[in-house]
Amino acid sequence: MLTSSSPAGHLTVGCDFAPCLRLAAMTSFATTTKLRVCAGALAIGALALAGCGSSGSPSGSSKPAKVTLVVYSAQGYDHAMTAAFQKATGIPVQLDDNSTGPLLTQIEASKNNPRWGLLWVDGSTAFAGLDTQGLLQRGFEPKVQWNSLGTASVPADKSYTPTGVTLMAAVVYNKTKVTDPPATWQDLLSSKWKGAVGMNDPSQSGPTYPFIAGMMNYLGGVSQGEAYFTKLKQNGLVVNPTNGPTLQALTSGRIQLALVQSSAGIGATFGPSGDKQLAVKYLNPVTLLPSCIGIDAKAPLAERQEAEKFIEFVLSPAGQKVMQSGDPYGDSLYYPVLQGVNPLPELPSLASVQTQSINPYTWGPQEGTINTWFDANIVR
Repeated sequence: MLTSSSPAGHLTVGCDFAPCLRLAAMTSFATTTKLRVCAGALAIGALALAGCGSSGSPSGSSKPAKVTLVVYSAQGYDHAMTAAFQKATGIPVQLDDNSTGPLLTQIEASKNNPRWGLLWVDGSTAFAGLDTQGLLQRGFEPKVQWNSLGTASVPADKSYTPTGVTLMAAVVYNKTKVTDPPATWQDLLSSKWKGAVGMNDPSQSGPTYPFIAGMMNYLGGVSQGEAYFTKLKQNGLVVNPTNGPTLQALTSGRIQLALVQSSAGIGATFGPSGDKQLAVKYLNPVTLLPSCIGIDAKAPLAERQEAEKFIEFVLSPAGQKVMQSGDPYGDSLYYPVLQGVNPLPELPSLASVQTQSINPYTWGPQEGTINTWFDANIVR
């Protein structure tokens, strides 16, 4: 696990006359803390202190020192984005690129002594769960023009920021081998698809928990969803860690239907390593999956300010170009949340897909419990 060096903070010093003289005499003081010691003469001839302290925010011509911004991310374009941001701003970035599950585990393990500045993963449920624990900074919203997807994805307390939307789950299949794909979610339970369906493990794959929660929402509740996935397991469901291994199981012939994130499914159908025999279908309904950025509420002020600048950069024209080019056969295949930004041409019109939204604050706090149940009863 990557960790950040402790960024320098601002020190506020309160002092009387004698300590201030000693402080003024210091010639070596680490980091960006600035001490201003002011003395004036009194009529008696004794010196008195006119003012002593440090500024908590930059003022005048002084500039705050740049600290390292620690980015936890599961996005396919995060290397390109952090490099572009660092080049544009000069702010040093430390990237921890991993699957969503391990990143959330790291955050949970270090929540009393956090080592991250911002988190960027798919699924607003994860952020709602963190927000209910008080782990996210609230009240920040970049000054951008949201489209309807963006507006619908911004939480009331502004504790995280949407950056794009994909769909979960897409059904990917080989159209030369599967000429009559399933038409409904219930069809997957039929003997025709026994041992033929594969999906991801929600404890590893960030997009998969919102899919499971979406099915529970669609079917009427947690117990109904558990019953559905139990039947799916009894019908031979194959569970792999993430999108990549599930798609590999499809192309190797181990399964016939792969339930994966739309961006991964579409990306598998074209490009240098794409398979033109693969097709993507969306069953009714498919769950909208926002990608989001949240800022660590316990990070130093300087790092939180840099995280806000990172979000602004991601949603700028330059940042959107990086998002749409940094992972062209994967996460770049998203639906934008900003006015004036169009999805890449490989994506179907969202109007042609029957979608649903789930309430992240209903389902986010249940993620740990539901994932534990899924791993104990479906994965094993």
